[in-house]
Amino acid sequence: MPQVPVHDTPILGMASRPNASQAIEYGNPVSFWVEYPSGLIDVSRTVHLSSEGQSEPPRLHSTQLDIPVDGDRVIRVNKATTAAVIIDMQNFFLHPDIRDHTTGLKCVDPLVKLLPALRQQGVKILWVNWGLTDHELQTIPPSLVRGFMKGGRGGFGSEMPGNFGRLLMRDAYNSELYGPLQEQYMQGEKAGTDVWIHKNRMSGLWGYQSALDLYLEENGITTLLFGGVNADQCVGGTLVDAYFRGYDCVLISDITATTSPAGGLENVFYNAGNSYGFLTDTARILGVTASS
Repeated sequence: MPQVPVHDTPILGMASRPNASQAIEYGNPVSFWVEYPSGLIDVSRTVHLSSEGQSEPPRLHSTQLDIPVDGDRVIRVNKATTAAVIIDMQNFFLHPDIRDHTTGLKCVDPLVKLLPALRQQGVKILWVNWGLTDHELQTIPPSLVRGFMKGGRGGFGSEMPGNFGRLLMRDAYNSELYGPLQEQYMQGEKAGTDVWIHKNRMSGLWGYQSALDLYLEENGITTLLFGGVNADQCVGGTLVDAYFRGYDCVLISDITATTSPAGGLENVFYNAGNSYGFLTDTARILGVTASS
């Protein structure tokens, strides 16, 4: 079999990407990563690669975390410039009285366990959720309107049964976080660690200067830890837009789910870990936060 050309490796061989043969810096003087032969990828943007043939990374600082990720790599993040972006873990998508989202509900427990550990490290928790205003109802494109209707009925702003309120409108019960997550947010908001960010499209970074993008820029956030539902819709859309904007994208697999058929979730995982950034899970993050 002919040898695969070296230039094909980044696209066709990502799952088995070899370690760097020598330390290398990517990016520019302001936004940069440094990858070392050991498999460590420093995305903290704190220490440039020296010009003296440096092969070993600097010692881990107390302001940083080394998180193991798929592909036998470890990423070094700056705690102060890292945020968890938790997308659409709302009653509308998870509450059993509205829909059957078994895999989404399975994400709740590991997420609840992860949140205190991230907060303790100084990582901000950003809850990015649908939350529409009456004005926004007039500006949503027809493709999106139709997608949230069933048989020409319901849709954004329509009154839902029981006490769920108007569909995905701000302050409606169906727009609140599901179960224990709402209480988690309220505790975090009170402590100053958690922020609620509304969105009006599948991607939280859609358009020019979305609320999420403004928050990230104003607070100097560069590394994003993603989770939520649905993986191949709102989570994936936001992650890809973040990648296009130059953020470091890390998808946490066991707090990410979808209702799509087989292949939807796997495709997101594959591309998140092999093209857009990195893939990890809560166990690996908890392991390093416990010893930090």
